[in-house]
Amino acid sequence: MRAFKVRNFTLAAAMAGALAGGGMATVAPAEASEPVAATAAAPGFRLVIDLSERELYVMHGDEVEETYSVAIGQPRHPTPRGSFAVRRMVWNPRWVPPDAAWARNKQPREPGDPRNPMGKVKIFFQNPDYYIHGTRDTDSLGEAESHGCIRMRNDDVIELGRMVMAHGGATRPPNWWHRVLNRVRSTTEVGLSDPVPVQIRA
Repeated sequence: MRAFKVRNFTLAAAMAGALAGGGMATVAPAEASEPVAATAAAPGFRLVIDLSERELYVMHGDEVEETYSVAIGQPRHPTPRGSFAVRRMVWNPRWVPPDAAWARNKQPREPGDPRNPMGKVKIFFQNPDYYIHGTRDTDSLGEAESHGCIRMRNDDVIELGRMVMAHGGATRPPNWWHRVLNRVRSTTEVGLSDPVPVQIRA
């Protein structure tokens, strides 16, 4: 478990219950009861995605606080470059095939469906179709295999989602996290009062 310091508390302790077992596993109530301390939006907190390195960096000022391996868009479906912001995310998202040729014969997938490619959460950085999301296809991490989105391990994207919410003005009490992380068929959308910057570079 990573020890990620956010101001005066250690996020690792706050998230230990939610990440127990990894992936889509449920969380025992006792483990989910660890609180995420409330913080104001931290100046300098941002996400940087390096497409050539296939890495997502959690930045605090000029310091790299955390690094995650990611999958990026295929050459035919590139991940957009530039400056963006996270303003909302969806926990336990359903998947609706986009209006694109590659998805023409795909079927919608509900939350909790093992064939749902969205994983545990999707974090929008450019509406409507580009987001950071979880995946069970961990073999794709470090590769250019998505249709433009950023893929992460499910336990990593849960951790990232909680950090983004803590810094984006959307902290939640422990019972909220227990409900969201265990009721896998219940979709929950969260808006951020303080958007979190995202930079995507080549």
